Amino acid sequence: MAMLTPRSRRVLVELVEEHGWSPAAVADRMAVSRATVHKWLRRYRQEGWDGLADRSSRPRRSPNRTPEHLEREIIRLRVQHRWGPHRISYATGMARSTVYRVLRRYDLNRLGDMTRTRRQVVRYQREVSGELVHIDVKKLPRIPPGGGHRVWGRQARPSLDRKTGHDYFHVAVDDHSRVAFVQVHPDQRGDTCARFTQDMVRFFASLGVRVQEVMTDNAKNYVNHRGFQGVLARHGIKHRRTRIYRPQTNGKVERFNLTLKQEWAYNPAIVSNERRLATLQPWVDLYNRYRPHSAHQGKAPLDML
Repeated sequence: MAMLTPRSRRVLVELVEEHGWSPAAVADRMAVSRATVHKWLRRYRQEGWDGLADRSSRPRRSPNRTPEHLEREIIRLRVQHRWGPHRISYATGMARSTVYRVLRRYDLNRLGDMTRTRRQVVRYQREVSGELVHIDVKKLPRIPPGGGHRVWGRQARPSLDRKTGHDYFHVAVDDHSRVAFVQVHPDQRGDTCARFTQDMVRFFASLGVRVQEVMTDNAKNYVNHRGFQGVLARHGIKHRRTRIYRPQTNGKVERFNLTLKQEWAYNPAIVSNERRLATLQPWVDLYNRYRPHSAHQGKAPLDML
């Protein structure tokens, strides 16, 4: 901490310059060293009264600081994709500590400041692939021909999004590996859920994984539909249900749905619903095979099977 405030430095200068005190006498009076007195006198004579103000302790040069173009890339990934230090580290090849330091430097280290709900996070993970598979349906509006409001703005084409209807994305995520299986259907009725579940079981079987339990919400198309329950019974699969009003119980598939929206569904470059659906399976394959997952220390889901 500085021994002298800006006001005390002004008094020091006035005693020498206006009242004729010697630097030694001023040093004794102000309880500082003679070198300190000469430093502030030199600052005053070179810069005037402004030279007595506090200065930043930041060095003039920082040769080891992260290059500016890499800082820009970290900020871009944070703002556009809301990725954390782990995911940005995988994408840029920089250390997580470096990424976090850059985020702190620009006040981007807290997602809570970007409208994320603050809460204590409790994580769990099954030990074996197939031991538990989370199932859910994500409803998304279809993209009108030529692009929707994310391309043109809501005011430019206000009526399009209300006329296009919706697609229903049936999603299954393995609790252990996070491997995902996705199909798009025109509805979420019980017989559709049953067909999806049958295809899901075959998909995981092709990977050498036997599905033992599935978890769904308490919708009637899962709980009360004979076709869905029949598929589970034929394959000896136990049905688990989420707690009422607690979507966090099915959190892994909910988190995948958010990733699906952020990284695929709302890409502004896609200007037709047909084009979006055509890119679904390639994106899911990319997710399963190559996308690093923070829960696996940067490994892709298929690497965990």
